[in-house]
Amino acid sequence: MATTEKITFEGSDGQMLAGRLEMPSGKPRAFALWAHCFSCSKDVVAASRVARALTNHGIAVLRFDFTGLGSSEGDFANTNFSSNVSDLLGAVSFLREKYAAPQLLIGHSFGGSAVLAAAPHVREAKAVCTIAAPVDPGHVVHQFSSAIDDIEAAGEAEVQLAGRPFRVKKQFLEDVAEQKLDTAIQNMDKALLVMHAPDDRTVGIENATHIFTAAKHPKSFITLDGADHLLTGKEDAEYVAQVIAAWAERYVSTSSGSDADATPADAVSVEETGTGRFTNMVSIGGRHTFLADEPKSVGGNDQGPTPYDLLLASLGACKSMTMRMYAEHKGFALDKARVTLRHEKIHATDCAKCETETGKIDKIEVAIDVEGDFDAETRQKIIDIADKCPVHRTIQSEVIFDKKTSL
Repeated sequence: MATTEKITFEGSDGQMLAGRLEMPSGKPRAFALWAHCFSCSKDVVAASRVARALTNHGIAVLRFDFTGLGSSEGDFANTNFSSNVSDLLGAVSFLREKYAAPQLLIGHSFGGSAVLAAAPHVREAKAVCTIAAPVDPGHVVHQFSSAIDDIEAAGEAEVQLAGRPFRVKKQFLEDVAEQKLDTAIQNMDKALLVMHAPDDRTVGIENATHIFTAAKHPKSFITLDGADHLLTGKEDAEYVAQVIAAWAERYVSTSSGSDADATPADAVSVEETGTGRFTNMVSIGGRHTFLADEPKSVGGNDQGPTPYDLLLASLGACKSMTMRMYAEHKGFALDKARVTLRHEKIHATDCAKCETETGKIDKIEVAIDVEGDFDAETRQKIIDIADKCPVHRTIQSEVIFDKKTSL
């Protein structure tokens, strides 16, 4: 069972920062560090939900309050973007000394900008994820633009952020104005996942485009269609966690996990994520991961293909590959093969070719289309060979299920 541990560590200004370390059941296979949004805290809904969901994938997550926020010590008025980056590096040092350095850095909004700036200085980190992050840290100034003249004139002023009063000093404006993240993004030498909602009214989608364009490969972009800036929707936060976990699988080390947790190279592992009634993480030989689920109409979250979708995909892929190998072997000019499949249950009495006489049986409709420079006879030969693909034969043959406790 996952657990939450309250921790403290020293921040950039010598103040003690408060954090929560979400630990998965069993030994963590990797550690992640979460940086929260501007004027938020470690306990903002998105942070808590994503962190807890990631523990279901064996990833421990440290989320903490920046100096002067939440339960951390210090004065918010004395902080700035640079101090936030320093706080992040302090959290990295804490994990490095007490547990293991984070291999995954996750930043939400202003925290995403801070993560991008800190990433080049975290040698152990293999992957970075930004969620609704501005490419320019100075973007946050728009949240209190009406008070800028007062801050400039008096050196500081009280502003309202998310309905709460904060004091902002001139040094904050000067610090964010000096930040240029393009160089850090280009030189961080880590895999990058950019996540952003196209209708985000707080930080526009153009920020995500800039970050993605500036980064070098490997990089990925996920659109959070329908989500708001703070990820207040439970399904949105869970989706973000599932995608991050699946994406990070390729980059984070599993050496810290037990041998029993690893998927053998010739096996497929399917495990509940704990974030949905039917949502499962599928790991194929530890090389490929994706989610399987059921539609919302039957109580699922619709976060991945259904079991029957996967069955049809397996059969269709096998047929397509078999036709490709056959055409190459025979020297047929096959340009493209396409297989479309549909599954349904039908009454045995409606099937004249079936041996089963009562009850329902499975029916798979298969439509095959091949394109290329060949005659009708050759076309039919290519289509007919699809029925001899290994998966087709497996489905039609006798199958023995050997139940074991482990492989």
